[in-house]
Amino acid sequence: MKRIALATVLLLVAAAIAGVARPEGAQAVEGQSQSTDSVTVSGSGSVSSVPTSATFTFGVDTRAASARAALATNAREMREVIAALKTSGAREIGTQAVSVSQAFGQNGEPSGFEAANVVSAIVDLDRAGAVIDAAVGAGANQVSGPAMSVADQGKLYRQALRAAMADARLSAETLAAAAGRSLGKVTAIVEGGGAAPVPMAEKLASTGDGPPIEAGTQQTTATVTVTFALT
Repeated sequence: MKRIALATVLLLVAAAIAGVARPEGAQAVEGQSQSTDSVTVSGSGSVSSVPTSATFTFGVDTRAASARAALATNAREMREVIAALKTSGAREIGTQAVSVSQAFGQNGEPSGFEAANVVSAIVDLDRAGAVIDAAVGAGANQVSGPAMSVADQGKLYRQALRAAMADARLSAETLAAAAGRSLGKVTAIVEGGGAAPVPMAEKLASTGDGPPIEAGTQQTTATVTVTFALT
Protein backbone atom coordinates (compact mmCIF):
# COMPACT_ATOMS: atom_id res chain seq x y z
CA MET A 1 0.00 0.00 0.00
CA LYS A 2 2.83 2.38 0.82
CA ARG A 3 4.35 1.74 -2.62
CA ILE A 4 1.03 2.56 -4.32
CA ALA A 5 0.64 5.80 -2.36
CA LEU A 6 4.21 6.85 -3.16
CA ALA A 7 3.68 6.17 -6.86
CA THR A 8 0.51 8.28 -6.85
CA VAL A 9 2.31 11.23 -5.25
CA LEU A 10 5.12 11.00 -7.81
CA LEU A 11 2.61 11.03 -10.68
CA LEU A 12 0.87 14.15 -9.30
CA VAL A 13 4.18 15.97 -8.91
CA ALA A 14 5.18 15.11 -12.46
CA ALA A 15 1.87 16.36 -13.85
CA ALA A 16 2.25 19.66 -12.00
CA ILE A 17 5.77 20.15 -13.33
CA ALA A 18 4.60 19.41 -16.87
CA GLY A 19 1.75 22.00 -16.59
CA VAL A 20 4.11 24.75 -15.45
CA ALA A 21 6.54 23.95 -18.24
CA ARG A 22 3.90 24.15 -20.98
CA PRO A 23 4.46 27.17 -23.30
CA GLU A 24 0.76 28.02 -23.40
CA GLY A 25 0.73 28.44 -19.64
CA ALA A 26 3.52 30.98 -19.84
CA GLN A 27 1.67 32.89 -22.58
CA ALA A 28 -1.45 33.19 -20.47
CA VAL A 29 0.48 34.73 -17.59
CA GLU A 30 2.30 37.07 -19.95
CA GLY A 31 -0.95 38.16 -21.59
CA GLN A 32 -2.51 38.93 -18.23
CA SER A 33 0.46 41.11 -17.32
CA GLN A 34 0.22 43.04 -20.59
CA SER A 35 -3.48 43.82 -20.11
CA THR A 36 -2.73 45.82 -16.96
CA ASP A 37 0.49 47.45 -18.25
CA SER A 38 -0.87 50.89 -19.14
CA VAL A 39 -0.92 54.57 -18.23
CA THR A 40 -4.05 56.71 -17.78
CA VAL A 41 -3.89 60.49 -18.20
CA SER A 42 -6.23 63.47 -18.50
CA GLY A 43 -6.08 66.15 -21.17
CA SER A 44 -7.77 69.48 -21.70
CA GLY A 45 -8.13 71.76 -24.70
CA SER A 46 -9.67 75.13 -25.43
CA VAL A 47 -10.53 77.18 -28.50
CA SER A 48 -11.00 80.96 -28.62
CA SER A 49 -13.78 82.59 -30.64
CA VAL A 50 -15.36 86.01 -31.03
CA PRO A 51 -19.15 86.13 -30.45
CA THR A 52 -21.16 87.42 -33.37
CA SER A 53 -24.61 87.68 -31.81
CA ALA A 54 -26.39 87.90 -28.47
CA THR A 55 -29.78 87.28 -26.94
CA PHE A 56 -31.55 90.09 -25.06
CA THR A 57 -34.90 90.28 -23.31
CA PHE A 58 -37.15 93.33 -23.55
CA GLY A 59 -40.05 93.92 -21.21
CA VAL A 60 -42.94 96.34 -20.77
CA ASP A 61 -44.56 96.96 -17.36
CA THR A 62 -47.77 99.02 -17.19
CA ARG A 63 -50.22 99.96 -14.44
CA ALA A 64 -53.91 100.84 -14.56
CA ALA A 65 -56.97 100.95 -12.33
CA SER A 66 -58.29 97.63 -13.66
CA ALA A 67 -56.66 94.44 -14.87
CA ARG A 68 -58.33 94.85 -18.27
CA ALA A 69 -57.00 98.37 -18.70
CA ALA A 70 -53.50 97.40 -17.57
CA LEU A 71 -53.41 94.50 -20.05
CA ALA A 72 -54.76 96.59 -22.92
CA THR A 73 -52.20 99.36 -22.36
CA ASN A 74 -49.44 96.81 -22.05
CA ALA A 75 -50.45 95.03 -25.27
CA ARG A 76 -50.46 98.31 -27.20
CA GLU A 77 -47.00 99.32 -25.96
CA MET A 78 -45.51 95.85 -26.50
CA ARG A 79 -46.72 95.82 -30.11
CA GLU A 80 -44.78 99.03 -30.64
CA VAL A 81 -41.68 97.51 -29.02
CA ILE A 82 -41.89 94.39 -31.20
CA ALA A 83 -42.29 96.52 -34.32
CA ALA A 84 -39.22 98.56 -33.32
CA LEU A 85 -37.21 95.40 -32.72
CA LYS A 86 -38.03 94.05 -36.16
CA THR A 87 -37.30 97.37 -37.86
CA SER A 88 -33.94 97.76 -36.11
CA GLY A 89 -32.71 94.31 -37.12
CA ALA A 90 -33.56 91.95 -34.25
CA ARG A 91 -34.62 88.40 -35.19
CA GLU A 92 -36.18 85.28 -33.67
CA ILE A 93 -38.40 87.40 -31.45
CA GLY A 94 -40.41 85.29 -29.03
CA THR A 95 -42.69 85.93 -26.06
CA GLN A 96 -41.21 84.72 -22.77
CA ALA A 97 -43.87 85.75 -20.25
CA VAL A 98 -47.19 87.59 -19.92
CA SER A 99 -48.69 88.39 -16.54
CA VAL A 100 -51.34 90.49 -14.80
CA SER A 101 -51.32 90.96 -11.03
CA GLN A 102 -52.63 93.18 -8.25
CA ALA A 103 -50.41 96.21 -7.64
CA PHE A 104 -49.79 97.61 -4.17
CA GLY A 105 -48.82 101.02 -2.83
CA GLN A 106 -45.95 101.90 -0.49
CA ASN A 107 -48.00 101.01 2.60
CA GLY A 108 -49.20 97.68 1.20
CA GLU A 109 -52.63 98.90 0.15
CA PRO A 110 -54.08 97.74 -3.22
CA SER A 111 -53.21 100.21 -5.95
CA GLY A 112 -54.66 99.04 -9.24
CA PHE A 113 -53.21 96.32 -11.42
CA GLU A 114 -49.89 95.69 -13.12
CA ALA A 115 -49.39 93.96 -16.47
CA ALA A 116 -46.07 92.69 -17.81
CA ASN A 117 -44.93 91.28 -21.12
CA VAL A 118 -41.40 90.06 -21.91
CA VAL A 119 -39.95 89.03 -25.28
CA SER A 120 -36.53 87.73 -26.23
CA ALA A 121 -34.65 88.50 -29.43
CA ILE A 122 -31.35 87.65 -31.08
CA VAL A 123 -29.28 90.63 -32.15
CA ASP A 124 -26.12 90.93 -34.21
CA LEU A 125 -23.54 92.53 -31.93
CA ASP A 126 -22.73 95.33 -34.33
CA ARG A 127 -26.43 96.34 -34.12
CA ALA A 128 -26.96 95.73 -30.40
CA GLY A 129 -26.79 99.35 -29.25
CA ALA A 130 -29.15 100.56 -31.96
CA VAL A 131 -31.65 97.76 -31.23
CA ILE A 132 -31.69 98.55 -27.50
CA ASP A 133 -32.18 102.24 -28.26
CA ALA A 134 -35.08 101.49 -30.60
CA ALA A 135 -36.79 99.18 -28.09
CA VAL A 136 -36.52 101.65 -25.22
CA GLY A 137 -37.70 104.47 -27.46
CA ALA A 138 -40.77 102.41 -28.35
CA GLY A 139 -41.70 101.82 -24.71
CA ALA A 140 -39.59 98.96 -23.30
CA ASN A 141 -38.83 99.68 -19.66
CA GLN A 142 -36.97 96.43 -18.92
CA VAL A 143 -33.89 95.28 -20.83
CA SER A 144 -31.54 92.44 -19.85
CA GLY A 145 -28.67 90.59 -21.49
CA PRO A 146 -26.58 89.96 -23.42
CA ALA A 147 -26.15 86.19 -23.63
CA MET A 148 -23.31 85.95 -26.14
CA SER A 149 -23.15 83.23 -28.79
CA VAL A 150 -21.05 82.17 -31.77
CA ALA A 151 -22.15 80.79 -35.10
CA ASP A 152 -21.06 77.12 -34.75
CA GLN A 153 -20.53 76.08 -31.14
CA GLY A 154 -20.44 72.38 -32.07
CA LYS A 155 -17.52 72.87 -34.44
CA LEU A 156 -15.59 74.78 -31.78
CA TYR A 157 -16.19 72.02 -29.21
CA ARG A 158 -14.89 69.36 -31.61
CA GLN A 159 -11.74 71.43 -32.12
CA ALA A 160 -11.35 71.64 -28.34
CA LEU A 161 -11.73 67.84 -28.12
CA ARG A 162 -8.89 67.33 -30.61
CA ALA A 163 -6.71 69.69 -28.58
CA ALA A 164 -7.58 67.76 -25.41
CA MET A 165 -6.55 64.46 -27.02
CA ALA A 166 -3.23 65.96 -28.11
CA ASP A 167 -2.65 67.25 -24.58
CA ALA A 168 -3.39 63.81 -23.11
CA ARG A 169 -1.00 62.08 -25.53
CA LEU A 170 1.78 64.53 -24.70
CA SER A 171 1.37 63.83 -20.98
CA ALA A 172 1.35 60.07 -21.57
CA GLU A 173 4.48 60.23 -23.74
CA THR A 174 6.26 62.22 -21.02
CA LEU A 175 5.38 59.65 -18.34
CA ALA A 176 6.28 56.69 -20.53
CA ALA A 177 9.67 58.18 -21.42
CA ALA A 178 10.40 58.90 -17.76
CA ALA A 179 9.70 55.24 -16.99
CA GLY A 180 11.88 54.01 -19.85
CA ARG A 181 8.91 52.73 -21.79
CA SER A 182 7.21 53.47 -25.10
CA LEU A 183 3.62 54.48 -25.69
CA GLY A 184 1.35 51.93 -27.36
CA LYS A 185 -2.18 52.08 -28.69
CA VAL A 186 -5.12 53.78 -27.04
CA THR A 187 -7.20 51.27 -25.04
CA ALA A 188 -9.86 53.56 -23.53
CA ILE A 189 -11.20 57.13 -23.91
CA VAL A 190 -13.66 58.89 -21.61
CA GLU A 191 -15.02 62.26 -22.68
CA GLY A 192 -15.21 64.64 -19.75
CA GLY A 193 -17.63 67.07 -21.34
CA GLY A 194 -17.20 70.73 -22.18
CA ALA A 195 -17.60 73.83 -20.07
CA ALA A 196 -19.95 76.61 -21.06
CA PRO A 197 -18.21 79.27 -23.15
CA VAL A 198 -16.44 81.77 -20.92
CA PRO A 199 -16.61 85.38 -22.14
CA MET A 200 -13.50 87.54 -22.01
CA ALA A 201 -13.89 91.25 -22.75
CA GLU A 202 -11.89 92.41 -25.72
CA LYS A 203 -13.44 95.04 -27.99
CA LEU A 204 -16.50 97.20 -28.55
CA ALA A 205 -19.22 95.69 -30.67
CA SER A 206 -21.47 98.70 -31.13
CA THR A 207 -21.09 102.36 -31.85
CA GLY A 208 -23.33 105.42 -31.93
CA ASP A 209 -25.69 106.66 -29.23
CA GLY A 210 -26.76 103.22 -27.98
CA PRO A 211 -25.17 101.51 -24.98
CA PRO A 212 -21.75 100.00 -25.78
CA ILE A 213 -21.70 96.19 -25.90
CA GLU A 214 -18.39 94.38 -25.45
CA ALA A 215 -18.02 91.50 -27.90
CA GLY A 216 -14.94 90.05 -26.22
CA THR A 217 -13.86 86.46 -26.81
CA GLN A 218 -15.17 83.13 -25.57
CA GLN A 219 -13.19 80.06 -24.51
CA THR A 220 -14.77 76.73 -25.45
CA THR A 221 -13.15 73.92 -23.43
CA ALA A 222 -13.18 70.12 -23.45
CA THR A 223 -11.58 67.42 -21.29
CA VAL A 224 -10.79 63.73 -21.89
CA THR A 225 -9.33 60.83 -19.90
CA VAL A 226 -7.28 58.43 -22.05
CA THR A 227 -5.63 55.09 -21.29
CA PHE A 228 -2.59 54.06 -23.37
CA ALA A 229 -0.89 50.68 -23.45
CA LEU A 230 2.83 50.63 -22.61
CA THR A 231 5.40 48.67 -24.60
